Amino acid sequence: MNIETANRLLQYRKENNLSQEELAEKIGVSRQAVSKWERAEASPDTDNLIRLAEIYGVSLDEMLTGKKTQAEPQAQPEPEPQADEAKSEAFEPDPDTNYKRYDKVSFKNGIHVESKDGDKVHISYKDGVNVYEKNGDKVHVSWDGIQVEENGKNHIYTDENGHVYVDEEIQNAHWSNSHYRVLTRFPFWAIALIGFLAWGFSGACFGWGLSWICFLSIPVYYSLIDAIFKKNPSHFAYPVLTAAAYIIFGYFGICGGWAYGWIVFITIPIYYIVCRLIKKEE
Repeated sequence: MNIETANRLLQYRKENNLSQEELAEKIGVSRQAVSKWERAEASPDTDNLIRLAEIYGVSLDEMLTGKKTQAEPQAQPEPEPQADEAKSEAFEPDPDTNYKRYDKVSFKNGIHVESKDGDKVHISYKDGVNVYEKNGDKVHVSWDGIQVEENGKNHIYTDENGHVYVDEEIQNAHWSNSHYRVLTRFPFWAIALIGFLAWGFSGACFGWGLSWICFLSIPVYYSLIDAIFKKNPSHFAYPVLTAAAYIIFGYFGICGGWAYGWIVFITIPIYYIVCRLIKKEE
């Protein structure tokens, strides 16, 4: 590989804010191989060249020669009418079908679902997540914090400083079964889904490549509730938490990144040993 092509590979990598380790991880090669490519000491094979072009969003000719091809500007306007045509076909009603509005589900300014029993769930970017049960119990999660209301009384709320307050009666009773039911029925998966989509579309912190980790918070949340109410820490999905921590360490280079982040898995048996000792003491 000539030095001009090697310099272009280096420039493309820096423009995409990628380190040699991150690029090597995406392609499936070693960091040393990427370093040799950028120093013109070695040349990537055909498969790696294609993968590099996909990552950098350029054609092979442009990446190797530095000259843009004429096919690129002509290829872009073609899918636009196809996308509009597919959109109109997907959402255009059939004139031979009798439709009836389904009032139990709405997507106006968010997601709104109402069950036959009277329970309601409202999810929107502006108002957050709101759950209303037919008996009057409410759960509200928004930018201002969390509120859990039962029988007209706020049992859990967050003040303007972000501090969480819990009803003293609930603390003394280790939370009642009714609150356990409210928290376990709370659609935390919807928050994880919103976080996944918002993170992915924003493109921040590796975008779609890392935003899927939001789904790991779902078993962590429900197992934590179960462990608290049943007073059994072994019910907590600690291995899922350590896996999420390892992935975060690797992507952001924390605690040695991928090379040493695996040490968190050693804490899994330690955690369950501690849980067993606590149970014996009780």
